[in-house]
Amino acid sequence: MIWKTLAAAILLCSGAATAGAVGNLADVTIYDRAENRVLPVHRHDGRYYVVGRPGNEYQIRVRNRTVRDILAVVSVDGVNAVSGETADWNQTGYVLGRYQSFGIRGWRKTLERVAAFFFTEHANSYAARTGRPDHVGVIGVAVFRRQAEPEARINRSPPRTEPPASGAHDDSPYPASADAASEAGSGSDRSAESAAGPRHAPSRQAPRKSASLGTGHGRSVHSRVTYTSFERATASPEEVVAIHYDTHANLVAMGVIRAPRVALPSPFPGQFVPDPR
Repeated sequence: MIWKTLAAAILLCSGAATAGAVGNLADVTIYDRAENRVLPVHRHDGRYYVVGRPGNEYQIRVRNRTVRDILAVVSVDGVNAVSGETADWNQTGYVLGRYQSFGIRGWRKTLERVAAFFFTEHANSYAARTGRPDHVGVIGVAVFRRQAEPEARINRSPPRTEPPASGAHDDSPYPASADAASEAGSGSDRSAESAAGPRHAPSRQAPRKSASLGTGHGRSVHSRVTYTSFERATASPEEVVAIHYDTHANLVAMGVIRAPRVALPSPFPGQFVPDPR
C-alpha cells in the first residue's frame, strides 16, 4: 500500500553518529535549541531518558543510516507530530533519503510552518490541553524502509517440458532462496522485538520532586516540506525508538540519574587557625 507522506527538505549528513543518538536504522537525538547542544541520553531499566529544561525549545533530529529511503512516523506525548492525531504507526510521517537527516522542530501546521516544541509543565503540554494527558513525557519514532523495486531477471536455461520430479510447484522459474527465507524470518523477528520494546508495563517510580514535563505548542517557525508517496516494505515498523524526558530532579528521584554527593561539614578541617579575611 502506498502512503501519502511528507518529504523533508533535507541535506546530506555524513560522519559518525552524534553522541546521545538512539537507534539502528535511524539515529534519533534530542537537540536543545536554547542551549545549542544534543541532550545526553541516560539508560535505565532498558529505557532511554533525557533531561529537559522547562521553557527551552527543542527539536527531534532523525538521521537515516541506511542506503534505502525510510519513513519516520514521529510521536510526541502520544500525538502524531504531523497530523495531530493520537499516535499510531500506520499514520503519516517524514520520508528521508539514504544517509539524510532532518530536524523536526515542532507540530506541523502547514507545508511551510510548525509550532515549536518546547519543554513545559505537564498541564501546559499540547497533549494535555487537547484531552490526551496519559502519554505525556515520551518521544517515539517508528521507522519503516521503502519497498524495494523488483529486479528483472532472464532465465538462461531452456524451457522445461514437464514439472520437476520433486519439490513444491511454483509459478516462478526460480527456487525459493534459503538465505531469503532466513532474512525474511529474521526481519520479522526484529520488527516484533522493536515493536514490543516501548509497550512493556511501566516500572514503579519513586515520588517525584517537581512537576513532570510535557511538550508545548509554541511559536510559529519555518520548516519546509513537500508531499511524496511511500510504499512500506513491512506492515509493522522495523524499528521503534522511544526516548523519555523529564526534569533533572525527577530523573534523580526515579533513579535514572545518580544524585550528586553532598559534602558534609567536618569538625576538624585543618590544623591551625587562619587569619580572618
